[in-house]
Amino acid sequence: MTSTTPTGPAPVSPDPIASPVAPPDRTHPASRHLVALIIGCLLILPGLGLLLGGAGLAVTYAVGRDDAGYLSLTLPALTSQSPAITAEDIVVETGPDVPSWVLDRLDVDLRLTARPLVSGREVFLGVAPASSLTAYLKGVAHEQVVGIAGGRNGSASAAVLQATPGVSTVAAPTTQTFWTVSATGAGRQELAWRVTGGEWAAVIMNADGSPGVAVASTIGVRAGFLLPVALLMLGIGLVVTGIAVALVVRGASGSRPSASGTATPPASSTGPSTTAAPMTAAPLVGAPVSQLPHPRAVSPVALDARLDEPLSRWLWLVKWFLAIPHYVVLGFLWFAFMIVSVIAFFAILFTGRYPRGLFEFNLGVLRWTWRVSYYASSGGLGTDRYPPFSLQAEPEYPARLDIAYPERLSRGLVLVKWWLLAIPHYLIVGLLVGGGSWAWTWARDIDGSSRLNVLSGGLLGLLVLVAGLSLLFAGHYPRALFDLVAGLNRWVYRVVAYAALMTDVYPPFQLDEGGAEVPLPPPTLPPPTLPPPVADDRVGPPPQAK
Repeated sequence: MTSTTPTGPAPVSPDPIASPVAPPDRTHPASRHLVALIIGCLLILPGLGLLLGGAGLAVTYAVGRDDAGYLSLTLPALTSQSPAITAEDIVVETGPDVPSWVLDRLDVDLRLTARPLVSGREVFLGVAPASSLTAYLKGVAHEQVVGIAGGRNGSASAAVLQATPGVSTVAAPTTQTFWTVSATGAGRQELAWRVTGGEWAAVIMNADGSPGVAVASTIGVRAGFLLPVALLMLGIGLVVTGIAVALVVRGASGSRPSASGTATPPASSTGPSTTAAPMTAAPLVGAPVSQLPHPRAVSPVALDARLDEPLSRWLWLVKWFLAIPHYVVLGFLWFAFMIVSVIAFFAILFTGRYPRGLFEFNLGVLRWTWRVSYYASSGGLGTDRYPPFSLQAEPEYPARLDIAYPERLSRGLVLVKWWLLAIPHYLIVGLLVGGGSWAWTWARDIDGSSRLNVLSGGLLGLLVLVAGLSLLFAGHYPRALFDLVAGLNRWVYRVVAYAALMTDVYPPFQLDEGGAEVPLPPPTLPPPTLPPPVADDRVGPPPQAK
């Protein structure tokens, strides 16, 4: 008799949304293109710096020189009650380990002029080895030029002097023999000297060595190497900028998402945070655990962003200006936000509840801030639609934020969560957002010097600048970069909601990338393996019981 073999249940057909697809390429081409994009954008900064610096030197060489070829700086008044004014730091110095021919090859000439401000007084100008001048003025009061302060509000430049105490009498400089080059006499005196290897210093004195120096002077430099250096900087700048642009174009054009690599979920109306953004497809059946997607963290803060393509290539350059009205309004709203948070603190402390009206107001401020940030700054530059002036949800706008209202909050936790418990997240958020702006800023130090600050907005500011340059050069916003920026902003707003007492759920240390708060589909697991059937060796019907 032929035996029948039992069979296990037929495998259930997987959900069409989570149907298995081919595993991603292990070489990660999108990541390579993203690295090329970031490197290209980083190279643009030094490339443009070399181009601008070379152009500036070339323009200075062309139009800034006088008839003798000198670049001059005028100091209208140089006065001191001591017998001498030295200018050691202005003269180029070389150490003993630097060959003397270095300065000879650079072809540098120094010109110093001085005109006495007191009629009838003779002035002395001299250049000497620094050691000889130091020995000559040892124990003698004198002042040293340590810097040049730029003029403000149209005023002329002035020298910054550092006084050295001592006696007020010294032998007349005209009687000394250690001068390398000198000039003396009444009226305007001029000294020209070819800079050579060694350590040198210059001095301005009265011809008889008496105290009380008062002159109008100029310092001029003629450098034969200026034009070659300018041309070299321009050439290197062109090469570096060309490589940077090529990397940006390559990175932006090569990271476009594949139409077959994602599966689009059906539209859902289960909550305010649902979007129609693409959902990552489920992993292949039987994939190892290391390749399964990391589940999204459970958080009451739902931040959504939709990449509103196509985007303008150049509009992001002026969005910060267009958003100024929003910045003004948000300044007042954030002041109110802080006051409301203080009121909510005491309400939670005594009642364990966050007043619903206050919660909705602060949520509205965060929504408004997120929309403006997404439009114009470190939020992502992901839309060209001007943000509405509204505290409401605005479900049609491509940047949305929602926070689940907590019915009860811990009274004790409100005392420590916003400062003590959130410290680790504050450190991370500080690295992400930095000073809050990635724009180029020109700052002036206390000593009067100026400096250029670039990328003062932390990691988010750098990534958004990379996205903007990608739009400018390639007309495309890399999807992988957008997902990363959205995930970092999601982390920031989770921390803000926790620190603002709007939830007791501690922000997860997890980067949930992607624009939508739609959870990944559960992994499709292989059907269970059933034990093999046991063959029945019996022949004929079983014995009947009597």
